[in-house]
Order: sequence, then C-alpha cells, then structure tokens
Amino acid sequence: MKFPTSLLSLTRFLLLLLLPFFSSAWLDVSVATNTQPQYHDLLHCLCSQEDAICNLIYTAQNSTAYASVLQFSIRNPRFSNNNASSSSSRTKPIAIVTPTTIPQVQSTVLCSRKHGLHLRVRSGGHDFEGASYASLSSPFLLLDLVNLRNVTVDVPSKSAWAQSGAVLAEVYHSIASASRTLAFPAGLCPTVGLGGHISGGGYGTTLRKFGMAADNIRDALLVDADGRVLDRAAMGEGVFWAIRGGGGNTYGIVVSWKLKLVRVPLRLSAFTVSRTASSDAEMTKLVDRYQRVTDKLPDDLMILVMIGAVDQVQAAFQVMYLGGKERLLRVMNESFPELGLKEEDCKEMSWIESVLHFANYPSNSTRTDSPISFAKLKAKSDYVGTPLPESALQGIWSRVHQVEAGAALLHLIPHGGMMSRISDSSTPYPYRAGTVYKIQYYVAWSGEQKEVEERHLGWIRKLHEFLTPFVSKNPRGAYANSRDLDLGMNDPTGETSYEQARVWGEQYFKHNFERLARVKAAIDPSNFFRNEQSVPPLSM
Repeated sequence: MKFPTSLLSLTRFLLLLLLPFFSSAWLDVSVATNTQPQYHDLLHCLCSQEDAICNLIYTAQNSTAYASVLQFSIRNPRFSNNNASSSSSRTKPIAIVTPTTIPQVQSTVLCSRKHGLHLRVRSGGHDFEGASYASLSSPFLLLDLVNLRNVTVDVPSKSAWAQSGAVLAEVYHSIASASRTLAFPAGLCPTVGLGGHISGGGYGTTLRKFGMAADNIRDALLVDADGRVLDRAAMGEGVFWAIRGGGGNTYGIVVSWKLKLVRVPLRLSAFTVSRTASSDAEMTKLVDRYQRVTDKLPDDLMILVMIGAVDQVQAAFQVMYLGGKERLLRVMNESFPELGLKEEDCKEMSWIESVLHFANYPSNSTRTDSPISFAKLKAKSDYVGTPLPESALQGIWSRVHQVEAGAALLHLIPHGGMMSRISDSSTPYPYRAGTVYKIQYYVAWSGEQKEVEERHLGWIRKLHEFLTPFVSKNPRGAYANSRDLDLGMNDPTGETSYEQARVWGEQYFKHNFERLARVKAAIDPSNFFRNEQSVPPLSM
C-alpha cells in the first residue's frame, strides 16, 4: 500500500479510514457455530412474530449476503477477519438482523433474551475496537440499525427526529434541505452513525459554541431489555442522562433521537491551512502558541490541528468561524498572529458546505460513502489541562519521525467556550472546565503480517506512555467514543464487577461512572446489553 507524501494527503487518507470500506472478497469471518438449539429457537421465535422479519435475517449458512451485510459498515478492517495478523481473536455474529421498524427491534430483543443469546447493536460501525460487530466472548446476534435512518425536520420548533441508523451526512443533508440557517452540532466524519455518535458524546467544529451532540438532545426513544419503547418521560431523567454520552449498547437500544437544532449564519468561514516548519523547534513554537490560546478564543471560533510527519513535521489547522472572514482575520491577528493567516487563506461558505469541506468531499457532493481502503487502525485519546512543555512537544516530533509510526496522526480538539460553562455532570461526558484540548492519536498500517501490526501497536502505546506525565491525571482521561481496550475490559462472561470496570470506566467518565452503573442497575439489572467496555450494573 502506498502511503501519502504530504500532510494534507495524509489527513485525507486517515479521514478515509473512518469512512466505509466495502469489499466482500477479503472478508474471512470466523462465525461461532450455530448448531445450538438456542439459535434455531431464536429464528423460529423471530419469524413467528412477523413474516417480514424473516427476510431481514442473515446467517453465514443460509444467506450469500451475510458477508456483505456484515462488512458493509465495518470501518476498521483490523477486526474484519481472523488471520495471522490479528492481535486478538474475535467472534463474528451467528446471525444479523436488519429491522425496518421499531416493533421488529422489540421482537429481536425479546426473542434474543428469551433464548439466552447475547445481543449487540451497530449503527454506523465506527467503533475503533470493533465491539459493535465482533466479540471476545460468547456467540451473539447482531442487530444492525442500517435500515432505521429516517430524519424528520421541524423548522418552527428548531428540532428534528432522527433514527439511530442515519449517518451524519444524512442528518446534515435533511437539515440543510429544510433550512439554510439551522444545524446540528455533531461530528466531522459524514458516515458516522448517529446512534453511536451521541451515545459517546459526539464533537465537531461547533463544539466551543454549542457543546457536544449529546448536549443538544431533547428526547429519545429507547427499547429496553423488556422490549418496551420508552420516551424521555417514561425512561426517567436518570436513563435519559445516561444515554447521552454514557456509552452505547449498555442501557438499551436508542432507536431515535430528538435533536435540538442551533442557529448558524448564512455564510461562515471554514478552511484548512497547512504549515511546514523549517525545523522541529520552529514547529514547537507554533504549536506551543496554539495550545496557549485555543481554549480562550471567542466561542464562534474553533481551530482543530492535525499533526503528522512526511519528511518534516507538518500541521494542518482546520478553522471554523461562525462569521465573516474580515472579523476572523482581526481576531486571528490579535490572538494567534504566529499562524500567519492571510485573506486568501480564508474561505466563506454555508454550513452544509463546511461539512463537505472538512470531510474532504467536493462542494456539490451528495455521497455518504468513500473509496475503498484496506488500512488497519488503532486509536487512543488524552485530555490536556495544562499546555504541554516544549520537551513533550519535541518528544512527540521525534516519535512521529520513527519508521514504526507509519501513517500516524495527532488530532488536537480544543475545548473552552461553551464547554467550560456546561457542568461536568450535565451529561456523562466529564471533560468540561479546565480542559484545554483533547488529543486523538491514530496510527494506520497495511499488510497481513502479525509483526507489522504489533510494531504499529507498540508505537502508539509507547507514545501514549511517554505523554503520561503531561496529560490529565487521577484518573488519566480518555474519550468513550475513542474506545481503547488497552485501558481494560469486562469479563467475557458478563460477570464483571463494578470495581473491575472502574479501571477503565473512570477514565472515560470520571465521577459520573458510579451514577452510570446505578442507572444501569435500574434499567438493565441482568446486564443483557453488554460488550467489552459497557457499564456494569451497581445495585444500591
């Protein structure tokens, strides 16, 4: 595989890793045996509920479409097969159900529970560790929400109902088709599924103005372990709090969300500028200045940074400003003149055009897919409360130059603004006031050799370890939507204790983890909905 030769192409390359991969030829699934009576009883149970659902069930034994349905929204091919390069053995679903109605979701939950079959849920397939479609434990049924993707916009109330299987591109397109001045504050990647995105928090280019996606939810419809459909009033404020950032596949299946839409200007400024320093020391000065001002800029302005190395360390600054370029230039010249922003760098466009810009799509695109890529991916995350010292930045540069880095990227996501004014217990996402920015680490590689995978995994783990003294502590923070099984895992049997899960749970949720576990005990005491890092129940 040929890797990129410039930072912009590296950035586009790694963005594509978060978009769909589609090819069934290379999918070598390892499916748990389905000879158990529970499997046949499950199929009989589902088909007895409704004839139509029988045509929405795929198995490796009775459907040639099984592989393509499973593969369709796998975003990380590291977990799409079980060959010699895989760092851990994963079990694929014995069957996939793709419901088209909420009653079919209810039937799937009830039949799966009745016959003792573990259930997992997938909306967009962007789980970095593959936990939404692959398992380290027992045989399971995959409920794929791919057919539940309706979006209905109500402009007068500035709201929209969107089903969890819709990808962000579909949500954004529906909103923009209804209004040129309304938006939803969510992520940059257009093929992320809405359900998983909100379940872990969800951030995008308007984070500092409007907060996270999870901060802008008015209501939801949840199918619980008893097959009931609950809205906000019926589920209660505790469960409604938990589903907005407390992790997916844990409290039930959120089939639909009521989104709070926000007002945006007809024209805004959105663009990307790249900087290549003549030396690592020069890049250190630029990034050091960035991290000292980024959380203090006006709420309307957000600057994300992607850092990688192609011969030299390079940085791509992604700028989003909810206003015109004249005002933006004044703000930048006052606050961050070191970037050297010029008028010709600045581009004005509509909000929906900015979505396409940051996704590296053409301005007139209506696509929700991307070209095929076969690179594998590992991600990690951190939170920074005090700007990294120059020694830490220099240490990062020396490591991204290493051969083991391959196609590596660091993404800096600033906080401050509205994020500092929202309570750290308003939703399960706790990284609010006091957080300067979040670091997202990515490393990608190709090839099927196990030693290649281990070399790249070793690189990102060592970088993460190197930064330990300089990032958040007690606990060291991590982002739930950047799932990292290196932090710890639940017992494969589903018998994980609260104390065991605290090891990773408090890194994602800090003090909110205990409340999440108590909510879990109230809504799903039998721990029916679970995965390698779902919140376990904690009884009173």
